[in-house]
Amino acid sequence: MALNLDPLYILNLVLCIIILVIGYLKYAKRNKLPLYIGLAFGLFGISHLVTILGFRVELNVLLIIVRTLAYLTVIYALYTVSRKK
Repeated sequence: MALNLDPLYILNLVLCIIILVIGYLKYAKRNKLPLYIGLAFGLFGISHLVTILGFRVELNVLLIIVRTLAYLTVIYALYTVSRKK
C-alpha cells in the first residue's frame, strides 16, 4: 500500500470535488439535476481517492460498484431531465 501520487489522479480528484461542491450549491436552489451530477462526480472522486491511497488492487470490486453507481446516477439525472420535456 504505497501512495500513488500520479498527477492525473490528483487532478481528477480535485475536479471531482469542485463539481461536487458546485452541484451541492446549485441544489440549494432546489434544482435536482446539479445535485445528481455532483453526487456522481463525488462517487468518481471516491474511486480516485482510493487509487491515490494505494488500495486500487485490494478494493477492485468496490471500485467497480462505486463507478457503476456513479454512471447510473448520471443516467438517472439525464433520464429525469429528458422526461420533463
